[in-house]
Amino acid sequence: MSDVTQPQATFTDMKDSTAEDWQVIADHFRAFGKGLPDRIMAHLQLLQGDFGGFAIDRLNHCLQTATRAHRDGKDEEYVVCALLHDIGDTLGSYNHADVAAAILQPFVSEDNHWMVKHHAIFQGYYFFHHLGMDRDMREQFKDHPCYRQTLEFVTEYDSPAFDPAAETLPLDYFEPMLRRVMSRPRQSLYKQAVESM
Repeated sequence: MSDVTQPQATFTDMKDSTAEDWQVIADHFRAFGKGLPDRIMAHLQLLQGDFGGFAIDRLNHCLQTATRAHRDGKDEEYVVCALLHDIGDTLGSYNHADVAAAILQPFVSEDNHWMVKHHAIFQGYYFFHHLGMDRDMREQFKDHPCYRQTLEFVTEYDSPAFDPAAETLPLDYFEPMLRRVMSRPRQSLYKQAVESM
């Protein structure tokens, strides 16, 4: 929430804004931007108790996917991608992978971003045919440089992570990794502005 006792921009239409207005907004954004990991942690917790017909809830699925990747020696960025790959389930019910990819894009490599963005299509191999869809939809990407990485993610970490008996590290275990990966954007429309703050 905004503290109205702090300075506020004075414009009512962006075309009338000034450099001074944007300095006020930038000052507010510094604190807001630093709070992104907190908001992500809170949003992940919305997945708790949401089973959607699966044997474990969506939070535990994300935690289990991240646990599997971590135990297999994947780097922190990859593990954070595994943790957040289904964070879009709550607001992007029809495009959850796109939502997760959009959240991660400023902070991760192009390869990891592509993997998260396309994981739903790759995972579809295991169930699309049960829904009257083309299970081989992922084959349209067979010549893409990230095909093998995404196939590995789905096969080794995402698809087998619905097991109530499997090791599942708690969310707070991954929090430091999340905070490190999301500490500063690597690629963003606003990267230059953020770096000058």
